[in-house]
Amino acid sequence: MNWYMEVLKNYAGFSGRARRKEYWYFVLFNTIISIVLAFFDGITGTFSEATGMGLLGGIYALAVLIPSLAVSVRRLHDTDRSGWWLLIALVPLIGAIVLLVFLVLDSNSGQNQYGANPKDVIA
Repeated sequence: MNWYMEVLKNYAGFSGRARRKEYWYFVLFNTIISIVLAFFDGITGTFSEATGMGLLGGIYALAVLIPSLAVSVRRLHDTDRSGWWLLIALVPLIGAIVLLVFLVLDSNSGQNQYGANPKDVIA
């Protein structure tokens, strides 16, 4: 849960690097919270079949949009890639696969143009 909170604290930090652990824990907790909110939206009747989202889920999605983009950019920086590589996800199927591979790759050792390796910085 600490990794999730760290991403939210650095919600608009697009510079620097993010470890795989930071990124994937954020994705995990984000998914769990989204599922729980979808459940509550279904119970309260605010879930819309047309949009595939409910009131609570929509508000949460808007709230974590910027932090999600920021941690994704920092994760790409950790693999020594520009944050603009996020746009490859717009290419149908292949783009999402390529982006997933980039996000799963291990970080570059040592310092790169985006800063020091977070594995070396965090004790």
